[in-house]
Amino acid sequence: MGKILELEHVSKLYPGVVALDDVSFSIEEGQVHALMGENGAGKSTLIKVISGAIKPEQGTIIIGGERYQSLTPALSKEKGVGVIYQEFNLVPTMSVVENIFLGERIGSKITPDFKKMREMAREIFDEFGVEINVDEMVSELTPGKQQLVEIAKTLTRNVKLIIMDEPSASISVADVKTLFEIIAKLKKKGVTIIYISHRMEEVFEIADVVSIMRDGHYIGTCAMKDVTRKELITMMVGRELNESYPERNIPKGECVLEVEHLYGNGDRDISFSLHQGEILGIAGLVGAGRTELAKVIYGAAKMDHGTIKVDGKTVKIRTPHDAIEAGIGYIPEDRKNEGAFLEFPIDWNISIMCLEKYSRRMVVEVKKIEELVEEFQKKLGIKAPSIKQYVKNLSGGNQQKVVVAKTLATNSRIIIFDEPTRGIDVGAKQEIYQLMNAMVQQGISIIMISSEMEELIGMSDRIIVMHEGKLAGELEKKDFSQNRILEYASGM
Repeated sequence: MGKILELEHVSKLYPGVVALDDVSFSIEEGQVHALMGENGAGKSTLIKVISGAIKPEQGTIIIGGERYQSLTPALSKEKGVGVIYQEFNLVPTMSVVENIFLGERIGSKITPDFKKMREMAREIFDEFGVEINVDEMVSELTPGKQQLVEIAKTLTRNVKLIIMDEPSASISVADVKTLFEIIAKLKKKGVTIIYISHRMEEVFEIADVVSIMRDGHYIGTCAMKDVTRKELITMMVGRELNESYPERNIPKGECVLEVEHLYGNGDRDISFSLHQGEILGIAGLVGAGRTELAKVIYGAAKMDHGTIKVDGKTVKIRTPHDAIEAGIGYIPEDRKNEGAFLEFPIDWNISIMCLEKYSRRMVVEVKKIEELVEEFQKKLGIKAPSIKQYVKNLSGGNQQKVVVAKTLATNSRIIIFDEPTRGIDVGAKQEIYQLMNAMVQQGISIIMISSEMEELIGMSDRIIVMHEGKLAGELEKKDFSQNRILEYASGM
């Protein structure tokens, strides 16, 4: 097997940022090659260089035995490169088969051959043992099946190298298993995979080799059999990092939130309590109703029946504004679409929900807003050259900190974290955990929804488990175990 792709001295600059700094490494044919690094390490920029989405300032790309100073998207595809991004590039209002062949010409110049397209689409899914109705609208599919449509779309283009960017970030455990089976079959066919993930366990399970990037630099490549988890983390962050969860010993305070017999948004008869200075974990499989519950409590979805009490007093929450007035904040799972305004700067994002507090006679006190934002930037360690930096240009971990700051700026005393570390690297995870610890030490109470079992067990003081929209069980810290949680989550 030879090299399918080589990069020589590739650099890419943005205003005030060196995204790639003299990067040189190669990818061998027929391997699963993991690419790891903290958010902001340069992985996304590297993908865009390989796919032709951006042009590097300098360097050479060698692909198919030919040397290029830069690629275009059309040339990259012609050379057999396919990219599956974390945010799916599908048209929801079109069918599976229409999405797979979007931009392709199957049939005559005038009339597409839909019969042939359906046959080709079915052949791809049959080959991988996946059942998908090719005439179904993409909007009706689960995220896992949408992921498979993305893969099928790539495979219609004589692909030799597939880049997968965080492919397991938003799919279920069962779908991840299917994804890994497909990757194994692609590898047997000689297709090369560049697999980008923050999840160590996945990389050790499926990758042959791993390359590490840090701060725009290429650090090194290792065979998976020759490297430990601790060594990988040290390479990624440039220092030894303690992966254990921060210790916390805070006495349980007064009850600050009571949810009684809540019905709404698909959930039924949910009752639980939350105490001051406590992190209450909510476990459950995908579709169990955890996010749906959070949205009802926050007023983003309608409550059909039930009672919510804050500090022993019943509160009526019909809108997020009502929740904020009651001292409840929400940090959503989908920070890019629901948590942050990506096309706006940091200061605008952090202050948008508390402008009323910093306004006099309809005039915003800009100086006080700047002081507030700078205080949160320092307190939360938001890494950015300026508070005027657009949020879309921040790493995932720093975007998450901006969403946290926006919520804290409203003086919320009860905060719901929905998947607090999804899509962020191991170093940023530790920072988020330390931040959550500091918050509860200050008397803030946290509800944490997480699909990561280690995170739930490591960070929670108590865990409630949901199954199909109902409360299935509750565990005190002394009773935590993965088996118990999975038993409740599975309805056993």
